[in-house]
Amino acid sequence: MRSLPLHAPGSPRSARPLVRLGAVLATAVVLAVSAAGCGTPQHNPAPPINAPAAPASGTASALTGADVNAWLDGLLPAALDRTDIAGATVAVVTNGKILTTRGYGYADTGAGGNAAVPVDPDRHLFRMGSVSKLVTATAVLQLVQSGKLDLDADVKTYLDFELPLRYERAVTLRHLLTHTAGFEERIAGLIGTDGGDLNLRRALMTDPPEQIYQPGTVPAYSNYSNALAGYIVERVSGTRFEEYVQRNVLDRAGMPSSTFEQPLPAALRDRVSNGYDTSAGPATPFEIVGTPPPGALSAPATDMARFMLAQLGEPVGFAPLLDQPTRELMQRPALDATSLGTLADGPRMTLGFFAEDRNGHRILGHGGDTKYFHSHLQIYPDDRAGIFLSLNSNGSGALDSHELRESIVNGFADRYFPARDDQPTAGVDPATTAKHAALAAGTYESSRAIQSNFLTAIGLVGRTTVSVADGDRLLVEPGPLSDSPALYQEVAPWVWREVGGQRTIAMRATDDRVEAISFDSAFALLPVEPARAWVVAVPVLALSTVVLLLTVLSWPVGAIVRRRLGSARRERAGRTARILSRVAVAGTLLAFAGWVLSIGSIMSLQDVPGPVLRAIQVLQLVGLLGVLPAAVRLVDDVRRHLGWRRITASGLILFALAGAGWFAVEFHLLAPSISY
Repeated sequence: MRSLPLHAPGSPRSARPLVRLGAVLATAVVLAVSAAGCGTPQHNPAPPINAPAAPASGTASALTGADVNAWLDGLLPAALDRTDIAGATVAVVTNGKILTTRGYGYADTGAGGNAAVPVDPDRHLFRMGSVSKLVTATAVLQLVQSGKLDLDADVKTYLDFELPLRYERAVTLRHLLTHTAGFEERIAGLIGTDGGDLNLRRALMTDPPEQIYQPGTVPAYSNYSNALAGYIVERVSGTRFEEYVQRNVLDRAGMPSSTFEQPLPAALRDRVSNGYDTSAGPATPFEIVGTPPPGALSAPATDMARFMLAQLGEPVGFAPLLDQPTRELMQRPALDATSLGTLADGPRMTLGFFAEDRNGHRILGHGGDTKYFHSHLQIYPDDRAGIFLSLNSNGSGALDSHELRESIVNGFADRYFPARDDQPTAGVDPATTAKHAALAAGTYESSRAIQSNFLTAIGLVGRTTVSVADGDRLLVEPGPLSDSPALYQEVAPWVWREVGGQRTIAMRATDDRVEAISFDSAFALLPVEPARAWVVAVPVLALSTVVLLLTVLSWPVGAIVRRRLGSARRERAGRTARILSRVAVAGTLLAFAGWVLSIGSIMSLQDVPGPVLRAIQVLQLVGLLGVLPAAVRLVDDVRRHLGWRRITASGLILFALAGAGWFAVEFHLLAPSISY
C-alpha cells in the first residue's frame, strides 16, 4: 500500500513511514513536554543553486537476460548486506516475455534455529502491501468493462450502508481509484496478526473516516478509498472480494501461487517468506491487513511478472485481464483541470497507477509496504517492459528500504531507458516565476492527514518548508519523498522541476494564495494554518509544560522548605481555588503523558482501547476547566497583595493551563470522535 504501512506500509509513500513517524512523533512530543527545546527544526545545507538540471541521458544498455542479471547481481547482494535487509526478489519483463526472475538473500535467515533458506523467486511469496491496489483497480475496471459499474456514478448507488459525507458533490469510483474522494487517514485495524474475524463490510462501516476535502480536488492517499472500491466489487459481483480477484484476476493472469486470503491457504503457508525488521533480528508473525483490497496480496516474483505482462496487454494466462480500450482507460490520467485545476499539470493518478515517468519515458507504477515488506512495480507501456522488486525487511536505517527500491527502479530506467534526447523546457517569464515563488513561500503539511481527532497533533511532525532561493527558485526542505532539501525551477506556469533531478511539482493558487502543491500522483502539500505553525504551537506547548512541571516539583520542595523553616501553614483563604488549580495542573500533565504513550502506540500500529483514550480526555478536560480556578486564584492573590512571587507564580500557572487548553482545543485532543 503506499506511504503508511499500506501505502500503508515502506517508503515515504507507504506503511513504513507510518511506523517510523510514530517514533518520531513520540520523541517530538516528549521533547516538548520535557522542555528540551522548541526552536525551528534544523535542515541539511541547501543544494548548489546552479546545479544542472537534465534527465539521465546516454546510450542504453541492451535489455537482455545476461545484462540485467549481471547488473542486479552486482548491485543487490552488497546492498542487502549494507542495509541489513534479509532478502529480495526481482522480476523483469520485456517484449512479451519474462526476461528474468532473481532471488537474493534469505526468505528464512535461520534465526529461529532452522536452516537458512535462500530466496527463490519462483517459490517464495512476498507481501505486496499497496501494490495490491493495482489488482483491486483491475477488478473494478473489469466490471466497468462489462457495464456493471460506472466510474462516474455516485458510489452510494452500489453500497448497502450509509457513507457519512461532508460535501454535496458525489463521490465516484473515479475518485476512489485516484485518491481524491477527500477522506482523512485511518490507522486503526490497518495491520495486525489476527486474521480469524476479517469482515470487509464491518471494517468499512465501523468508524469510517471523515471527509475533509471536496471530492476530486485534493490528492490525498487513502487506503479506505481503495478498500471501498474493493467492497463495491464484492457487492456488484455477488462474490467475496478475495474469491472474485482470485478467479478473475490472479488465475486469469496465470498467477497460481498468489492470493489475497489471510491467513494463507494451506498449500501456500510453507512458501511465504518471513518478514524481518533487520536481517539480524527474529522473524515476525504473518501480517494481517484489516481491509484486504488495499494491501493483502501475497505473491512470488514470477507471478508478479505475469501480472506486469497482463497489464502490458501481452498474452499471458488463459484470458486478458482487460480489453484494449479498458486497459488504455486504466492507464491514462483519470482527472483533469476541471477538478484539479493547475495540479493537473503535475504528476497525476491513472485509475490505479501512479505516474512515475523518467527520462522522457512513460512509466506507470505503484509502491507498497506492510510493516516489514516493501515492494515496487513499474511498467513501461510504450516500451513493453516492466520491473518488480520486493524486500522482506526494513533495514537498519529509517529510509533503507525506500532508498534501495528507488536505486533499483531508477537505475533500471537510466540503464535501459535513458533520455532519447535533450529537450530543455522554455521556462517562464522571470518576473512571473519570481511572483509565483514568493506566493509559494511558507510551511506545508501533507494532505494525507487526520483532522477530526486527537491525531491531528501528528501534523506537527514532518512538515515541509518552502522558501525562495536566488530570487525565483524554490528551496523545499525536506524535498518530496526525501530527507534532504531540494531546489526547484519553474518550467511552465505553476509547474516546477527539481534542479539536477527529474521530480516535478505543480501548484494551484487562488486569489494570490497557494492552495496546494502536488508532489506525487496521490500526495499534496497544503498550507499550515497560522495558529498551527511551529512558531506558535510548539513554544506554547513547551513553555506550558515547563511551567506545569516546575509547579509540580515546587509542591514537595515548598513543603520541605516551610517545614524546615518552621513557616506558618498556608492561609485558608483561596484554598479551594489553589486545590482545584493543582488538580488541573496534575490532570494536564497526566493527559500529555497519556497522549505521548497512546500516539506512539497507535503509530506503531498497536491498538489503544477507547476507554483509555476517554480517560485521557477527561484528564485533559480537567486541565482546561482548571483555567477558571487558576484565574480566581490570581485575582485573589492580587487583591490581597500577597507579593510579586506569589502573583507571578499564579500568573504563570494560569498561562500554562490556558496554553495547554488552547493546544488541546486547536489540535482536537478533546474532539468527540476518538476513531483513528
